[in-house]
Amino acid sequence: MPLNGPVHAIPFPEALRVWLRVALLSFGGPAGQIAVMHRILVEEKRWVGEARFLHALNYCMLLPGPEAQQLAVYLGWLLHRTKGGLVAGTLFVLPGFLSILALSWVYVLLGDLTLVEGLFFGLKAAVLAIVLDALVRIGRRALKNNVLVGTAVAAFVAIFVIGLPFPLIVLGAALAGFVATRAGSTAFRLGGHGGGAAGSDAGSALGEEIPAHARPNVAWSLRVAGICLVLWLGPVVVLLLALGADDVFSRIAVFFSKMAVVSFGGAYAVLAYVAQAAVETYGWLQPGEMLDGLGMAETTPGPLIMVVQFVGFMGAWREAGGLDPLLAATLAAVLTTWVTFVPCFLWIFLGAPFIERLRDNKALSGALSAVTAAVVGVIANLALWFALHSLFAEVRIWRGPGFSLDLPVPSSLDPAALVLTAAAVLAIFRFGLGMIWTLLGCVVAGMVWVGLAR
Repeated sequence: MPLNGPVHAIPFPEALRVWLRVALLSFGGPAGQIAVMHRILVEEKRWVGEARFLHALNYCMLLPGPEAQQLAVYLGWLLHRTKGGLVAGTLFVLPGFLSILALSWVYVLLGDLTLVEGLFFGLKAAVLAIVLDALVRIGRRALKNNVLVGTAVAAFVAIFVIGLPFPLIVLGAALAGFVATRAGSTAFRLGGHGGGAAGSDAGSALGEEIPAHARPNVAWSLRVAGICLVLWLGPVVVLLLALGADDVFSRIAVFFSKMAVVSFGGAYAVLAYVAQAAVETYGWLQPGEMLDGLGMAETTPGPLIMVVQFVGFMGAWREAGGLDPLLAATLAAVLTTWVTFVPCFLWIFLGAPFIERLRDNKALSGALSAVTAAVVGVIANLALWFALHSLFAEVRIWRGPGFSLDLPVPSSLDPAALVLTAAAVLAIFRFGLGMIWTLLGCVVAGMVWVGLAR
């Protein structure tokens, strides 16, 4: 008999408390969030076995969107059917949404105060160091041979120099990895996610067998997919018909709906795409404000992709039309979050029952490995973009035949930003200081510096 009895013996109120605990502890990006889920669900509660946990994670890594939130939906669905997936996925997002919304209000209402200005000055330095740390960690894991290194370099050149859209880079890498692996190449075969033996499936509450509700059911999958599609795209269609394609709410709905489909590779990868469009195409943000938003996401629980909520908030704040700016911004934050995360439930509820068919597909694994390598190049672009706009007050675009480069104006270098960023990099890479302590130290230093400068 499984350690904690059959799945239905796990009280749903207890599951609610556990998922809320996971949500409140989900700091540190997807790696930290997945580690929290593993510790609580596999090691502490023993509701899920190690092999099943890693199997679910592998599937979520194949999907667009935040893999940690999708893993919560998947495991919640396995344990308590559809309502379990809905509760787990919603609670995973809710604390971060409320936190960033409160910080966004502070940002637009009190952003000119010295204390708040210093806070975000410090956050920018810490965020750049954290992005560099993510680049190094993912690079070590993903770039295991020269082919994968070349894929990362090609992705960097494609987005930073040539200016290709992020979705094309992801699709190109996935196609290359898929075709090469199908042709017999082993360059993109890196295997799945490893992990220690924390608990067997047989000793878990879920057990080894597939629960009856988790077996493939075409009728159920089509029904739930239809409901999710209506919930996701229904508001988009209504906004387009009621307000027109040029209204800020329509643009936000359409843009972030597209982003939800192409956001492979985690938050850091897709943020380069979002930052480029939000700053250069739509004018919703200034370059430094993207760093401020990422700082909010880094210091609050929940997926890092929650930074898009801040992007939508600022876009509607600047283009409120006839609405009160704060009301328009708040509605846009809700809209952005909705169209970003509703598709995550669709991917899980539609595909999870058929996951066994994907487990040993080597071609799909090759596609994922190629995308992961390309993501390293995209994150390198993000780090360089952040560095240029956080350390220099002026950046110029140098254009040539078929390419363009963002180049800093050396005389516009901010010495204080350089010193604080260097300190953050040393804290993380040299002294192994954690993300929270690095952020806290940079925030305090930023507030002290701005206060003295005033």
